Parts: sequence; structure tokens; C-alpha cells
Amino acid sequence: MGLRDDLERFREVGEKRREDLADFIQYGDLGQSRPGSVSVPVKIVSLPEFAYDQRDQGGVGQGDGDTPDVGQPIGQPQPQPGDDDGEEGDEPGEEGGEHEYYEMDPEEFAQELDEELGLDLEPKGKQVVEEKEGPFTDMTRSGPDSTLDFERMFKEGLKRKLAMDFDEDFLRELCKVEGISPREVFEWARGENLPVSMAWVEEAHADVADERGKWDSIEAVEENVSRETVQQKIRREGIKHVPFRREDERYRYPEIIEEKEKNVVVVNIRDVSGSMREKKRELVERTFTPLDWYLQGKYDNAEFVYIAHDAEAWEVDREEFFGIRSGGGTKISSAYDLAAELLEEYPWTDWNRYVFAAGDSENSSNDTSERVIPRMEEIPANLHAYVETQPSGNAINATHAEELEKHFGRDAEDVAVAYVNGEGDVTDAIYEILSTESEADE
Repeated sequence: MGLRDDLERFREVGEKRREDLADFIQYGDLGQSRPGSVSVPVKIVSLPEFAYDQRDQGGVGQGDGDTPDVGQPIGQPQPQPGDDDGEEGDEPGEEGGEHEYYEMDPEEFAQELDEELGLDLEPKGKQVVEEKEGPFTDMTRSGPDSTLDFERMFKEGLKRKLAMDFDEDFLRELCKVEGISPREVFEWARGENLPVSMAWVEEAHADVADERGKWDSIEAVEENVSRETVQQKIRREGIKHVPFRREDERYRYPEIIEEKEKNVVVVNIRDVSGSMREKKRELVERTFTPLDWYLQGKYDNAEFVYIAHDAEAWEVDREEFFGIRSGGGTKISSAYDLAAELLEEYPWTDWNRYVFAAGDSENSSNDTSERVIPRMEEIPANLHAYVETQPSGNAINATHAEELEKHFGRDAEDVAVAYVNGEGDVTDAIYEILSTESEADE
């Protein structure tokens, strides 16, 4: 393989990492990851090297003194110790293939999974951890002079001037009409929506008494004297006076912004009854582990609760959760009863909640309809999800997932049901669960 081919392989490693992520979720070794980090296997990329030309190594002779032995093929390398049968050397299959892991934090894992699956989950902030001053957008009627919103006050005064001002010269001309009284002038002005007072009209009428009789009628004034609007007057004279009032004053103060911490508690429930054999348990781990990593990467503070159950339920730690097995029967409602009790420590007002359950869908008679479904409806959560793990397909008595789906419907905003029959279904199940939560945020 030449240098050009090696460089092309090197450029493709970024794309391969995302493909490896999807393969890892389905088939990878989950145990390589540690708390606070996710280890995704990536294929080794050999860096390009230059090879020396073989022609510089001498002639074709390969025997002693460059003299070929009789019957020795020209150009073939000499056998080395350990190459022949029975010679001491490496046993075939002793050395495993070369593997390395790309280590990422849960936040990076969540981002990669968002891009891989096309998710858009926006975590909800609940608990207020800090209040800080934002921009000065709110208003109050009192405050220091430095925060007075003068621009707003000027606009209010200007609007008042436009509403109160009128063409005084035109009204004075009306007062010069032969035989007109102050009352007639006032009523005409009111009919034109001019904000003039009776006192002003009486004063103007008295001031032009010597010019009374200049006009025969109001119509004559309207035909011969141009009226000027307030806007025209302002453009001509400018603004000499704006009538401000105390009620126009507003003082700016900062908006109080609440910084909320995005807290989440994830309750993982697993059936450990006798029917949950090794393959089913492995599928539970392959589905739940990436979900845990994803939510840990999305939220500021993530806590996890693990519940195992057969006919009864009990809290376990993470190590026990994926390995424990019981020989008892199955009563899924016992796990939801315990979940409701444990979630009392995580109030819905302060915590986002996810309740994920998994098993082979086998449950005691009527427990799903009479106990589990009512419990799920009583426990407030961002999302309830159930994952059915049946490697061989549905068993005759494996009806729990179907009952949930029938009751809540396939388009429920806060309930998701997924089916995992093999490793290839894991990514689809994760998408089904997380996309349900993403759609509920819209």
C-alpha cells in the first residue's frame, strides 16, 4: 500500500470514529469505560512510511558468497528459524488483534450520539442556584436619576404636545367673523377635535374685537386661510417646549435572571427473575448503559438509582444491577412501588426524572393493567420507557410491552416502548426512547 493510500485512510479516521460509536453501542465491550469517561474502540491507523528500493540490496544470488545454491528459486527469501513446521516460534492465534480506545467524556458522547441519531433533546433547568442582574429592560416609577429613561419621557411628552397643540392663528381668524360669539367658535373647534378650552377662546375673542367683521362667515375663513398641522408647525419652528409630567418618568432597573441547574435522576429498573437469562441481561446492559452516559452528558448533575425485581423489588448498586439473577417469579409493579418511594428524595419541582425499565415482558397476571400502568401515571417524569428484551422473539406470555403500548399509544409524549431482539436493535431502541423525549420538548 502506497503513501497516497495511507494518507487517504488517515483522513477517513474522523468518519470512522462515528461509525465505531454506533458499532460500540451494539457490539462493543462496555466494560472498558470508567465512571466519568466513555471508551469507544477505534481501528488503528498505520502512519505512512517510505520503503527502500529492493534493487539496492545486491545481485540475485542468495547463497554463500552471492552464489545461489542448486535448486534455490531466485528472488525468494531464505527460511528463517521458526518458520518451518516443528521449529520454535510463535504459536498461531496467541496474539490478539491490535485494539485501541478513544476516550471521551459523557458530554462529548452525548454530542456524538445527537449527531449520529439526529436527536435534539434540550435539558430542562429546574433548581435555581443563582440570581444575577441582566440587562436594564424593566421599568419602575422611582429610582436614582442616573437610571431615568429620558428617551421614553421625551416621547411621552411629545405625544402629549401633539395631542394638545392646535393652530392658534386660525382660531383667531375665526374670532374675527362678523357677529360670531365665543361659544360658536368653541363648538366649531370641538367639532374639529381641536383641544382648545373655552377660556382660551374667550380671551382670543376679546383680543381681536377691533378686527371683528373681517370675514362674513366661517366658510370664508376656511376658503382663504390655510390651516397648519402640529407636525408642520414643529418642522417650521422646532420644539420650544415639551409638556413633561411627573407621570412620564420611568427608571430603568436590571432584569433578574435565574440561573437554573439542570438536575436529573435516572431510575433504571430490571427484571432479574428466572426467565431473564444471560443474553437478555446483556441486551439490557447494552441499552441502558449508553442511555445513562447520554443523560449524564446532557445534564449538569446526574444521579442514578438501580432497582432489581422478581416478584419483589430492592435497590442495588450498578455492579449488581447487570449481573444479578434470581429464581423467583415476576411482579413488575413492585419495582414501580419502590421507585415512587425512592423518588420522594428527588422532588419533581427540582429534578428532571427518567424511569427506564427492561425485561422480557413476562409479568404476573393482571399486574400490568391493574398496578403498573396506574403507578406510571402517578409518577411524574420527563419520560417513562420500557425495553422488551426477547432474543428469540415474543414469548406467548410476554405481553407487558404490548399492554403498555396499547394503553398509552405509540405517539405518547412521555412514554416510550422499545423492542430489542438482538444487538442490531439497540441503536433503534435508544433512538425510539430519546426521540420521544426530544419531541415532548417541542
